[in-house]
Amino acid sequence: MGRQALKKFAKMVRTGEVAEGSGEYRLGIDLGTANIVLSVVDGSNNPVAGAWRHSTVVRDGIVVDWLGAVRAVQELKEELTTSTGHAFDRAAFTIPPGIDEATVKVFANVVQAADLEVDEVVDEPVAAATALGITDGTIIDVGHGTTGVSLLNDGKVTLSIDEPTGGHHMTLVIAGAMGVDYEEAEKFKKTAKNANIAGPLVRPTLEKMATIAARALEGRDPGTITLVGGAASLPNATGVFSQVLGHPVECPAEPLFPTPLGVAMRRP
Repeated sequence: MGRQALKKFAKMVRTGEVAEGSGEYRLGIDLGTANIVLSVVDGSNNPVAGAWRHSTVVRDGIVVDWLGAVRAVQELKEELTTSTGHAFDRAAFTIPPGIDEATVKVFANVVQAADLEVDEVVDEPVAAATALGITDGTIIDVGHGTTGVSLLNDGKVTLSIDEPTGGHHMTLVIAGAMGVDYEEAEKFKKTAKNANIAGPLVRPTLEKMATIAARALEGRDPGTITLVGGAASLPNATGVFSQVLGHPVECPAEPLFPTPLGVAMRRP
């Protein structure tokens, strides 16, 4: 399981590939700031299928386009129903660290409006840790709008903070430095061959994110530190975080997908 399953799931999301599963299928929903990702696992937590859509219906942990979120979840659910041959009536969904009960209810309403009963509400860091097989240590989630830092002990979150500064701010920096519009800068940032240019441009932004993590972890034993989230894909990200934090930092090969895979998985 763990990282091999993560690679398998990432390929499924990108290609539409479906695996044969066994036992009861489970559906997970990750309503992210930049992407909505749905995942399906079987009774042994093996990935079966995934689907995604670029979306701006959530901003900094708040659903800003409720109807758009419902439509996206419904359409992705229908895609997975067709590809897996399985009808889904329940789903688990993720929530960002530190949001209030009213905001959790809005996320739940989106799921229910897509004709799904809520199976479980999962903290994003717990979902990521579950997919990676981590029970103790620190998960740093560099999202599109925020940087989240969570410390886990025996699979439970004992510290969780979420502060502004994420991939969105990297894109703004690139757009300003290169004199291009936001969408072009976003595309440039995500293109692997541009990493040697994008990395140095956004280094100060990465250092700010790492400083957020350093403040949150001050005086604590972070254990193994794992960096996840789409913005963690830049090749210099782990080096910057390691330097600022003074600890080794790991990053899985597919840092965008631990959270959406883990939300569907059953915890030990």
